[in-house]
Amino acid sequence: MTLTSFVTLGRSALRVSPLTLGTMTFGEDWGWGMSVQESTSMLADYLDRGGNSIDTANIYTNGHSEKIIGDYFTGQPSKRDRVVIGTKFFASLHPGDPNGGGAGRKSMINQLEASLRRLQTDYVDIYWLHNWDRFAPVEETLRTLDDLVKSGKVRYVGLSDLPAWKTAEASMLSQFRGFTPVIALQLEYSLLERTIEGEHVPMAQSMDMAIMPWSPLKNGFLSGKYNRNGSLPMDAARMTITGGPSETDFNVIDILQEVALEIGASPAAVALAWLGSRPAVSSILIGARRKDQFIDNLAALELRLDDEQRARLDNVSQPTLNFPAHVLQTGTPMLGYGGTKINGLQTRLWPMLGKSAIRY
Repeated sequence: MTLTSFVTLGRSALRVSPLTLGTMTFGEDWGWGMSVQESTSMLADYLDRGGNSIDTANIYTNGHSEKIIGDYFTGQPSKRDRVVIGTKFFASLHPGDPNGGGAGRKSMINQLEASLRRLQTDYVDIYWLHNWDRFAPVEETLRTLDDLVKSGKVRYVGLSDLPAWKTAEASMLSQFRGFTPVIALQLEYSLLERTIEGEHVPMAQSMDMAIMPWSPLKNGFLSGKYNRNGSLPMDAARMTITGGPSETDFNVIDILQEVALEIGASPAAVALAWLGSRPAVSSILIGARRKDQFIDNLAALELRLDDEQRARLDNVSQPTLNFPAHVLQTGTPMLGYGGTKINGLQTRLWPMLGKSAIRY
């Protein structure tokens, strides 16, 4: 597999690379990240290797990330049309302005116009709601997104970090009202963050929405630079935000490093390869800050974990899911399927029952 092994996003015909270039590190405005020159170089390298999917947000480095991308494509309209650029709205860049952010009609239109100015383009390919706005009626948000698509300034719609129940509501309302459908979800997902498997993953599968994981290396914890001997990376600015791995995290990191050593790959590449094999996952967001990290991430495209290696990673990272996930996984098959095999799943018989359960 390569960056040109394109996948479609959910219920759409939009083709994207299996790794999407995340650009939260474009710009040094937050005290960490890459210079403009380094950012431009990484963007060019990604495109030269056949990648076509770029992700940003209005809040990333206070708008500088979008500006760097826009500057790169200035004067290259044909190159811009060959890539998929997604950006996000919700975050306010205007302290004190109650309509500076969120998901209401006024703020959404203003945020899109500002993003288009920074990106120096007439349209964005995917417009993502970055977070749930509990003060905005979902109908207003969806209708505005549909209007923006009809205006030609947006091509597709995605949701990021919304609760599963709100995502399902938005998807169904879009379907019933004839609005532009939600094609994809951006959610945190990695060996160290698997709780979306309780609700979001089965919902995405049922509603034909792609999952685009962010933080696939969990703030770098799965990159190989952390280990139990106490050595930590020299990244003081970022560490003040993310902290370091816990003892439970290190249980996963230990197995990840063992598997990586066995197959001669980096822990980062193994973690990304594992994630790429998960249900509903389409394109993974990678956000390297150095060229060597970027190359390391790309190596995941060539890895194939065997069943035993995947099982070890699955088992050590098994999450504790909210009710009723454990009931659905264990009790429900025993209660309802009588010990039969359905769609390849062999179920167990409820232990309280005999071979002939009906007695009265």
